[in-house]
Amino acid sequence: MVDPANTPLGKMLLEEITPVVMVLCTPLVEESCLKNGLSFVQMLSPFCDFTNIDVPVRTASDQPYRLHKFKIRLFYASDIRQPNLEVAKERLKQVITKAGEDDFPEIYSDLPQVNDLLSRHESEILPTWFQFFNKELVRTLSFSDHEAFDHPVACLLVVSSRDEESINRFIDLFNTNKLPSFLSDGAMDPKVLKHYLLVHDNQDGASEKATKILTEMRSTFGPNDCQLLCINSSQDGQTRHKDTPWSTFIKNLMQELSSKHIIPYMEQKIRLLNQQVSSTRKGFRNQFKNLWWRKGKEDALDTTNGPVYTFSSIESQIRVLGDYAFMLRDYELAVSSYRLISTDYKLDKAWKRYAGVQEMIGLTYFMLDQSRKEAEYCMENAFNTYLKLGSAVQQNATRCGLWWIEMLKTRNQIKEAATVYFRICGEDLLHSAVMLEQASFCYLLSKPPMLHKYGFHLVLSGDHYKKCDQIKHAIRTYRNAVSVYRGTTWNLIKDRVHFHIGQWYASLGMYDVAVTHMLEILASSHQSKTSQELFLRDFLHIVQKTGKTFEVLKLQLPVINISSLKVIFEDHRTYASPAAASIKEGVWRSLEEDMIPSLSAKSNWLDVQSKLIPRKYKESNICVAGEANSSNVEPQNDEYKTSTSTGYVWLLSTYMYNAYIYICLYVLMCVYVFTIILSFGRDINSSLVLLEVDFSLEGGETILVQLTVTPRVEGVLTIVGVKWKLSSSVVGLHNFESNSVNKRIAKGRRKPKHSPSADLKFIVIKSLPRLQGFIPSLPEKTYAGDLRHLVLELNNQSKFPVKNLKMKISNPRFLNAGNQSYLNVEFSACLEKKLNVEQSGGHANAKKMLQNVFHFPEDISVQEETSLSWPLWFHAAVPGNISLYITVYYEMENVSSIMKFRTLRMHYNLNFALTFAIYVLPSLDVSFELSPCPSRLEEFLLRMDVVNKTSSECFQIHQLSSVGQQWDVSLLQPVDSILPSQSLFAGQVLSCFFMLKYHRKSSTSEDSNPLFLQSDVRLGPPGNSEALFDVCSSPLADFHDYERLYQGMSCQGNVDFVFITQLWRGNIDSGAPHRPLLFSHHVCHSSLSSFSPISWSVDGPRTIQHNFSASPCGVNLKMTINNSSDAASSVHVKTFDPPSSNSQSIDATASQSGLPLENQAGWFSIPAVNDTKVITTDALAKRITKSVSLESAPQFIWTGSSSTKLKLQPRATAEVPLQICVFAPGIYDLSNYALNWNLAPIEESQGEANKSSGECQGYPYYLTVLQST
Repeated sequence: MVDPANTPLGKMLLEEITPVVMVLCTPLVEESCLKNGLSFVQMLSPFCDFTNIDVPVRTASDQPYRLHKFKIRLFYASDIRQPNLEVAKERLKQVITKAGEDDFPEIYSDLPQVNDLLSRHESEILPTWFQFFNKELVRTLSFSDHEAFDHPVACLLVVSSRDEESINRFIDLFNTNKLPSFLSDGAMDPKVLKHYLLVHDNQDGASEKATKILTEMRSTFGPNDCQLLCINSSQDGQTRHKDTPWSTFIKNLMQELSSKHIIPYMEQKIRLLNQQVSSTRKGFRNQFKNLWWRKGKEDALDTTNGPVYTFSSIESQIRVLGDYAFMLRDYELAVSSYRLISTDYKLDKAWKRYAGVQEMIGLTYFMLDQSRKEAEYCMENAFNTYLKLGSAVQQNATRCGLWWIEMLKTRNQIKEAATVYFRICGEDLLHSAVMLEQASFCYLLSKPPMLHKYGFHLVLSGDHYKKCDQIKHAIRTYRNAVSVYRGTTWNLIKDRVHFHIGQWYASLGMYDVAVTHMLEILASSHQSKTSQELFLRDFLHIVQKTGKTFEVLKLQLPVINISSLKVIFEDHRTYASPAAASIKEGVWRSLEEDMIPSLSAKSNWLDVQSKLIPRKYKESNICVAGEANSSNVEPQNDEYKTSTSTGYVWLLSTYMYNAYIYICLYVLMCVYVFTIILSFGRDINSSLVLLEVDFSLEGGETILVQLTVTPRVEGVLTIVGVKWKLSSSVVGLHNFESNSVNKRIAKGRRKPKHSPSADLKFIVIKSLPRLQGFIPSLPEKTYAGDLRHLVLELNNQSKFPVKNLKMKISNPRFLNAGNQSYLNVEFSACLEKKLNVEQSGGHANAKKMLQNVFHFPEDISVQEETSLSWPLWFHAAVPGNISLYITVYYEMENVSSIMKFRTLRMHYNLNFALTFAIYVLPSLDVSFELSPCPSRLEEFLLRMDVVNKTSSECFQIHQLSSVGQQWDVSLLQPVDSILPSQSLFAGQVLSCFFMLKYHRKSSTSEDSNPLFLQSDVRLGPPGNSEALFDVCSSPLADFHDYERLYQGMSCQGNVDFVFITQLWRGNIDSGAPHRPLLFSHHVCHSSLSSFSPISWSVDGPRTIQHNFSASPCGVNLKMTINNSSDAASSVHVKTFDPPSSNSQSIDATASQSGLPLENQAGWFSIPAVNDTKVITTDALAKRITKSVSLESAPQFIWTGSSSTKLKLQPRATAEVPLQICVFAPGIYDLSNYALNWNLAPIEESQGEANKSSGECQGYPYYLTVLQST
């Protein structure tokens, strides 16, 4: 444990609680001393602190101890009084102001860092003036009437040798009119130690007179209490700072006064007071008498000062005893005296004196280094007692708090010390500011550091300083707070700190530094609109005050999101729009891998280029002279609430873009001028064309600004950064660091070493041909199924032709190339079905389209300064956004040894404002349902359901076509009976029934590929002469191929449908006002695999007349069985005889046969049944016919084979003969038979859900037999 005397608190106590010597001197003494520029007290004070004194001391105990350090304080009698509070406050204010001037940070010094502060010692962190301020604050409580350590212990009477009647002057000096009020009002014993000093100035003559006066003094006042001090004053009145030979005499004089007079006097006083206290207060009897005598005083009213105690009262004597013992460091005697008097003051309700005694008990325990909890308890008790007494003793509470804080710091209770600092903050703002700042450093020095509280208390302190006009102190505290909030998410308080620092620097006229801090808050997107306007207004006001233009690196208004910076340039890759340039390189590379030779050959154009370019530029990029390099800058105002007038974007270049720079900018309320900064190897005026763009932003608005640079000659081009102007006085500058640039370049072969400085450097080569491409009349909005004829325009503005063109489209389901012959043909005419023309072009076209790369004819080229138009077909296959990527490859001949080919990249997407927005809306929902006909082989009932899902459009139905495997489709009823208007209105539902029949052809047929055979049904009104559209020729066949691909593959035996409608008017642009829009809806893979693979029909007579009196009637029947699967099948046909006439035999027969009762023979009421309406599935257990009661049961039997087995090959048909014998007239249901089938397994099953076996019950077949006449 460190010696308490060596701690900051111990040193303060040994310096402040020391004996006081009252000085009374004549004017001539002051006059002589002032010749040297010092008063008498100032001349002696430096010699009153003794660090090497060795004086034996014996107080109340018989055991002496020695003092090695001692100090006395000298005060004029006129100064021994309680300081005026207002004067004391003014003095403290001066101390703080001077400290602000001395400690004000350098204007351009870096902001302090928290980590640096934490690595330093405490003495290096704390401002040096804190300790001086605390001492001055303690001294404002000097000479309190309730404390004795400021009462004079001795009186030094000083007379000059020039004074007349020196002896009488000594007597007159101790006149009561000149003595402090303590001596006159009875608070202090006027009988104090007197010491007489005669001062002689050697400049006044020889010292004989002074010696004579000294002899007279000693005869009058005693030989030991009188001394002579000779000094040398300045002759010319000017102070000369040199060694004074008489300083040793002064030192000896003061040391003798202390060791031989003051200390012995205090020892004697302590022993005398101790005897008196022991005889009157110590012991059980005296304590009981004291308590009895004070009985009833607890009922007295509380007052601030309590009762008045004279110096002769026992309470005052005990307090003097404790203070004297403390000053002579007899802390045991001191604490016993303080504890003795503490109870008296508490009973007397002398709360101020009680608090003072508790304060001294705590300090004494500290100096004894014992009872730490008791010491802290006493300090807290004293502090709280002072606070209860109100503002009159606020200064006492402050002093007690400061001593308590130092006590806690010594014991490493730093956090608790900060709490006490906060508690001693009073109503005085300046006083509170200092205490809050000291509390902040306690939080910084605590273990672990409490940085948020450190910053918070610094901000509070700075606010208090500002309210007291201590601007420099406010700046200092706020600067320290910046280090806490830098890099945190506490953005609001961080903005507030920077904003006020900027304002305060501006108020001091330091505008340059003010601008630096105001720049920190311009990107405060999290602030409210009002705050943003305030920040910007003050910032511009400060800038205007400077009277000059500021060029600010990385200006935060607007904020440049450097991570979004993208530099895109064109070499062999060119772009039709900025939208195409923004697509990832990997997307284009995957699209072009079948087109570009460099992606398939072992060497590419970069290898050739490296041999022709100088070595120092090998790592640089390439652009073409004469082509405009464009920079796209995206200013955003998403999070700022301020608004501006509507802005605009202005572009100069008509060339499409060789260099793009995308920057995310957050802009406030101003108009900015952006320019791109570039360096070029030649004169910039003759070598480059730069573009400036003016624009403004509304709150929350984002626009795209394009900056272009056009190199005119070959050379080296370097993009350095971006520059913009805010208002008329601030220029923003942001240099592009090469390692932070997201380059849009091809991922070719990279060498192991790459120079980052070359990222923004470009080699400008001579001019090359460059195609420009666009697709006019591309719809921005349409409906699903829309089929359009478009044109691709390719423009060559150069002086050289291009050839060997190829094109690839990312999604041919929506867009593909057409035949050049369609270019000038009317749209609908090229789709109409040609009569007597063999349909053979579809399959070949499918092979071409599945390759995805369209090769222009070899004789096609784009000559210099000409254009090429090529037909395209657009089909809106499905609703939603359409994103199309198109690449056009072309070659150049004898133009450049570096580039032999170039590509034109085009992109169309809804998400880019600079491209067409293609959005497909839902139109018609078309679905089909197939059901087999039970009485007819290879015929199906087809149901088509159409729902108009638009909100206002009316579609006219035109045709339905079947595509695939020789199916014929026909209407069951006229369309005008179902839909008289032939128009499907918004929200309307249409259901139509068709007959679908398999059209079997021989293998030697010369027809076209069966995949593209079609059967068309006209859905228009009767007599309509409009031509049908050919779904087996381009472009409908091409789009149908892709629909089959996207809708999924299925097994053979499926059928596809194409439903075509027209739209005459609507909310979308048809491209031609007098021509309807054509819509094709493709439904593929309508499968028959969900039905039984075995189907059959029974043919024979329906009505027979026979004479049963002669013989029974024999009837011959024929069963035709078809296998529609791709596997061989075994079929077993079983017949069952009819039951007997009684019910029991009927039940028995039914039970044996396994047939339900409604399948038994006999008389029935036959309903009208339309075979084509019967829908059957695999299990025909549930019959549609309704059984009736049997009135008679004429018998018939199956006379042929009752069990027939046969093998059927895949997709084969067989006939089975059947015969019955009828014994009586009647109507008979010949359905009492069953078919069991099994499919042979095949290697590649086309459907895991298909059944491999099953049993089917017979179809109803009604035979009427009549008796012939």
